[in-house]
Amino acid sequence: MDIREVLAINLRKLRQARGLSQEELAHRADIDRTYISALERSVYAAGIDVVDRLAHSLGVEAADLLTRPPTITPRRKTRGQAE
Repeated sequence: MDIREVLAINLRKLRQARGLSQEELAHRADIDRTYISALERSVYAAGIDVVDRLAHSLGVEAADLLTRPPTITPRRKTRGQAE
């Protein structure tokens, strides 16, 4: 997963968790709504100033937007475990 995808996933998750539309987040961060959409689709890479404005508007640290989600590894079946 590249950093654009990490930002896209975290941005969408945090925006939706706060009940914000792309338009409302764009207004709060003084960014165009279409740019928010493109970031959430991993079309563009955001500059550090944009990441900071988005984070501030969402009430989180910039690092929270760039933190990779934990990977989920499937559990291995052990002997005697039902399929």
